[in-house]
Amino acid sequence: MAEDKRYKDSRIYGCFVLNRLISELGIDINQPDLEDKLDAILETPRPLSKEEIKHEIKSNHYMTEKVISSLESEGLVRVEKDETRYRIFITKKGILHARRFNALYNELYREQIREHYRFRRMPYWFDDQ
Repeated sequence: MAEDKRYKDSRIYGCFVLNRLISELGIDINQPDLEDKLDAILETPRPLSKEEIKHEIKSNHYMTEKVISSLESEGLVRVEKDETRYRIFITKKGILHARRFNALYNELYREQIREHYRFRRMPYWFDDQ
């Protein structure tokens, strides 16, 4: 019998995107006094392209658009568009959101996270306990 594949909703995809953007910054979101350091950290932005986001969530164009739009409307990312590309930047609110909700995402979506990363190294924020 085939293994049951659970549908991944835009919330878990948003979690993947936020944490990928955070990993690009090379910071530990659980470090003490993070809020005081964020303005300085965000002075050197590390954006991702729309294609990098699509690759990270392993999804189609429609879901990628939906996830980016949702994150942008919540103020968790900032999107710059020009004629040829998208650049997606994490915001201070996005970093603090990930710090606050990663444990919840870990608990609610444990199996989907394992399945999503089964052929890659598990992300730094995943607590497999």
